[in-house]
Amino acid sequence: MDALRAVPVDGAAAALDEFWSQEIVGEANGSLFKVAKGIGSTEWHAHDDQDEVFLVTHGTLVVGLRTGEVPVNAGELFVIPRGVEHRPRAEEETRFLIVGSTVTSSAAGGKPAWSYGGGGPLGAERGNR
Repeated sequence: MDALRAVPVDGAAAALDEFWSQEIVGEANGSLFKVAKGIGSTEWHAHDDQDEVFLVTHGTLVVGLRTGEVPVNAGELFVIPRGVEHRPRAEEETRFLIVGSTVTSSAAGGKPAWSYGGGGPLGAERGNR
């Protein structure tokens, strides 16, 4: 068994090199706890195999749904049921914890092409990453 430890969730998300990438920081009861950070937006996508839970630790994540938008502020949690098409976006760097059964930071999971290799969205200042 690995040593039990506390995880600095916001700090772990801030340390990531890529936007919209996930790093597993814990696992419990069949769920993965993953940190991520975002700026700009992902592509529209849905997860047919799992619900997706976002707990924002810094900034505001705006979850676009086909029926409207839901702003999720630091300290708030939002659950996207499986199969619901969504498109998260952030005007400024936003950090969050995602809970789900698999890692979804791929093109199929909405990860934008510009985010690979540490890139930023067009017009984003490097200082905001």
